[in-house]
Amino acid sequence: MTLSTRLTATAIVLLLAACAEDGPTVGQPSVGSSSDLSAFEGARAGQAEMGIQNLGYELIRTEGLTAFWFNRSTGACARITTSDGRYSDVTMLPPGDC
Repeated sequence: MTLSTRLTATAIVLLLAACAEDGPTVGQPSVGSSSDLSAFEGARAGQAEMGIQNLGYELIRTEGLTAFWFNRSTGACARITTSDGRYSDVTMLPPGDC
């Protein structure tokens, strides 16, 4: 392979890489995956907690009505806020936030 051919091939690869859509941030599951907890938004907190644990998450810490859940096997982290006994906000975060 000539130098010119290698440079052209490298340029094409770089252009294609720049066009690729961004996926989820490392440690953040894609929406709808088995590690994504966003489907729990609106659920009754007491009933949904076992479902979160069954997905491999463990409670890491709480800050008032906000709980941080971490899944060691997938590296996924979730911040869940409770209001009026329901999960009012479920946000998937990078693992470093847990």
